[in-house]
Amino acid sequence: MQQTITTQRALTKLSKIAAAMLFTLGAAASANAADEFKIGIVSFLSGQAADSFGVPAVNGAKVLIEAFNNGTAPAPYNKKGFGGMKIVPVYVDENGGATKQVQELRNLYERENVDVVVGYVGSGDCLAVAPVAEEMKRFLILYDCGTPRIFEEANYKYVFRTASHAAMDNVGAVRYLKARNVKIEDFNMINQDYAWGHDSLKDFSLSMQVLYPQSKALSDQRPKFGAGQYGTEISQLMSNPADVTHSSLWGGDLQAMILQAAPRGLFKKSQVILTAADHVLTPLGDKMPDGVIIGARGAYGQMAPKSALNDWWWAEYQKANAGVYPVQAPYRMAQALMGLKLAVEKAMAANKKGGKPSIEQIADALRGSEWEAPAGRIKMALGGGHQAIQSAAFGRTRYDAAKKMVVLDDIQRFAAECVNPPANMKSDEWIKAGFPGAKCN
Repeated sequence: MQQTITTQRALTKLSKIAAAMLFTLGAAASANAADEFKIGIVSFLSGQAADSFGVPAVNGAKVLIEAFNNGTAPAPYNKKGFGGMKIVPVYVDENGGATKQVQELRNLYERENVDVVVGYVGSGDCLAVAPVAEEMKRFLILYDCGTPRIFEEANYKYVFRTASHAAMDNVGAVRYLKARNVKIEDFNMINQDYAWGHDSLKDFSLSMQVLYPQSKALSDQRPKFGAGQYGTEISQLMSNPADVTHSSLWGGDLQAMILQAAPRGLFKKSQVILTAADHVLTPLGDKMPDGVIIGARGAYGQMAPKSALNDWWWAEYQKANAGVYPVQAPYRMAQALMGLKLAVEKAMAANKKGGKPSIEQIADALRGSEWEAPAGRIKMALGGGHQAIQSAAFGRTRYDAAKKMVVLDDIQRFAAECVNPPANMKSDEWIKAGFPGAKCN
């Protein structure tokens, strides 16, 4: 009997110790959570979009997060972490399709307990995850995807996009052609058969109707995303060559199309304009034809405006990536993280209770805000303050044998208000109406 009592007392004592340890561990975990800001970062780490786009975006995130955590970024980004909170990234591969990405998003919020998700290149993925994050009442920043439909077809409280949508790219492309007095009687198009490609060809066609009203659309080629082989489409484009050939292909698809079309002479028979192409210049090198008009979905890479912030970003990225310079994907990732940092710190400053701000407080701080990024001024001007506008830029390719790289000549930048719709109009309505309110001087 005495042994039983002694055993029970020992077990009770052990239980108390265990409970105390669990309480201590829980308190420590809570303290760590309060001292950290966890970000789920989603981009293509495998598949055809990884090498030229997804991986450089993640490389940009790593460079910037390290600088933020060390407090070595320029002002106003020089406070360590996010207002003193250490930034902890969790990287997730976007490859696999929209259904998979919805599950990955839920996992990041529910299992990884991230404070925010920053991600998504594919327009189809963005259209799938945005309503899920809103339903869960969790904070989501779309750093890249182009379809205007995100905020033109729905209203969100917790979802933001910190870069301009695709209307800017296609309006800017036609404005560049017009500014350079390119003669256009007809044009061909080759765009991927999903939301991004559909929206791009629509906005380009509508812009052509306004600025080149006598021009005619000839071939409209829509290969599947990730098709890889474009012989049939190239044959169609070559059989009836137009003055201009427009394409919004990107990533591995764009590289493959260029490598297959250049030997067949497409780039000599037509003025090709690529709205999202700067990210393939480095991997293609001298395989990139001269004289191609390209955009970067913003004033990125070689087309970025001169500034101390851009000089710092360019140097830091090159130092961490074997001399390779940053292009569209890392630039867009950088402006997303910079905007998030300022919003978190603004919310912290306004938080009367102190400590980590709530999701609602961060959303309030980001909504309608503006900040300087390496590409220039980012303005959350559309979608009720949830959708950014920014300047666009285009230039012409030329391979420089001495530098062993493709350089861009004849660069022209367009102000954000010149190539983005006003807050009270949808993109297609604005273009059809002849760009009312556009400020292009």
